[in-house]
Amino acid sequence: MIHNGHKDTKKVSSTQQKHSRGGWNAAIFIIFVELAERFAFYGLAGNLITYLTNELNEPTSTAAKNVNTWVGVSCLFPLLGAFIADSLLGRFKTILLSSIIYFMGMVLLTLSVSVIPLHYRKAIFFVALYILSLGEGGHKPCVQTFAADQFDEDSIEDKKAKSSFFNWWFLGIVAGSSSAILVVVYVEDNVGWAAGFGMLAIALAVSLTMFLLGIKRYRRQGPLGSPFTTVAQVLVAAVRKWRVDETRDGCGVYHGNDGDEPHVPGQAKTRTLTHTNQLRSLDKAMIIDKLDVMKTIKNPWRLCSLNQVEEVKLVLCLLPIWLSCLMFPIIMSQIHTYFTKQGSTMHRSIAPNFILPPASLQALVGLTILINIPIYDRVFVPITRKLTGHPSGITVLQRIGVGLFLSIFIMVVSALVEAKRISVVKEHNLLDKPKAIVPMKVWWLLPQYVIAGLSDIFVYVGLQELFYDQMPEAMRSLGAALFLSVIGIGNFISSAIISVVQTISSSYGEEWLGDNINRAHLDYFYWLLAGLSVLNLCVYVCIAKRFVYKKVEEDDVLAEKEMGAINGVP
Repeated sequence: MIHNGHKDTKKVSSTQQKHSRGGWNAAIFIIFVELAERFAFYGLAGNLITYLTNELNEPTSTAAKNVNTWVGVSCLFPLLGAFIADSLLGRFKTILLSSIIYFMGMVLLTLSVSVIPLHYRKAIFFVALYILSLGEGGHKPCVQTFAADQFDEDSIEDKKAKSSFFNWWFLGIVAGSSSAILVVVYVEDNVGWAAGFGMLAIALAVSLTMFLLGIKRYRRQGPLGSPFTTVAQVLVAAVRKWRVDETRDGCGVYHGNDGDEPHVPGQAKTRTLTHTNQLRSLDKAMIIDKLDVMKTIKNPWRLCSLNQVEEVKLVLCLLPIWLSCLMFPIIMSQIHTYFTKQGSTMHRSIAPNFILPPASLQALVGLTILINIPIYDRVFVPITRKLTGHPSGITVLQRIGVGLFLSIFIMVVSALVEAKRISVVKEHNLLDKPKAIVPMKVWWLLPQYVIAGLSDIFVYVGLQELFYDQMPEAMRSLGAALFLSVIGIGNFISSAIISVVQTISSSYGEEWLGDNINRAHLDYFYWLLAGLSVLNLCVYVCIAKRFVYKKVEEDDVLAEKEMGAINGVP
């Protein structure tokens, strides 16, 4: 109802502002922010063990543990950052605050390797390192989610653009990390640590500036409430009513009141989820019984709306997918460890006076991704879209499944190449000479790096999209944090598997992962991981078949429009 001309003008200006913000015009700024942040992170992480061993004189095993701990913590802190963003500050403010903390940590790190006195250097260095982890905790779960928020879910064009966005987002991450591995690591090794870390601090300053430049283009959401409170309320209410029978004791289902979840201007409106038959024991939380009818004020710890119950179902149904994807980062963690160890023993000369550093082979993964992401987005998706009718060509779970399938071949190829390397070692009597260069070209490792890059495109991009789309709107930062925790927990499990393999193989007199890689049985270890990956894929397929995608009331109409657009029907 229009009360006066002033209010009508306000409505029009608000609508115009909504349409003038968001989309690719806003998301491109955030992609460049993430590119700079990844450049800084990998410029540090890629060569951190070298600094710890060469400059701080730590034993290799201690340095490796410190690196693994730091990476693991950096991937788990986002759970805290997601909670703060969703319940207290909102994504925009959390990104801004965490970017400032991140920049301050990198400046302190640069000072610790240059002007800080030697007897304080190690302590200040580690303080700066974990300040960076704190900044990562707020940055990682929010930046990608905030960028995806720039696309309107109720728009057919924006929905297609968002699927494409996740591909280009991952491309930006890879571009930043690969350039850091190739450029910053060289500067750190050949010019100085202060110069290398200084470059990273400058990159973060540029990242923060870019983020602020796009401030008028962003669609922003404020905090939507603690996600953990919603989950706890539904679980408690379901337990309290476990004896309630809907047909005998129930007075209907509680769908919520308009006043329960007021819409805040400028924020995305929470969409109504349709009822599902999964985890039906939680449905008791929304049954109105006689006690609820007698009370004038609803007790949120005894009665929850259908939407709340379905939101909690979404979160709980994602956990089996989360568990079944932990094997993938275990496979990928070999790239930074034993793949590099393999390469260090092989012939790496690519010019008369230039020997390729073994760690630089990691750039092959990034190069594979850089080449194939545009092919996937511009060739694979349009072709499969015509065949399947799906806006993204294949579903997110199918995409992840393809990547998990490819990860098996990473280990199979790696085991075969390692067996070939050992045969050459035996042929030239180098079994007891672990530091000798094996007369075998390092390019034998190329296939396993390429397959790793291809599987990355399917699994990690798919997981990012899954944990964004399938999470409730109020929990999407938490979804991004859950994706990152897959990597963190996977790396911790990888270390545990190595310890178990070492203990068991040593008890039988043969160390599979001994210091002398020529007498070790690295190929056996790779075959073990391949076998575990096969079992994991079977479990994943069983879980994926039973997974029900999030469905909202508006999706039926939107799906019809999408199919019409795909088939060329107006």
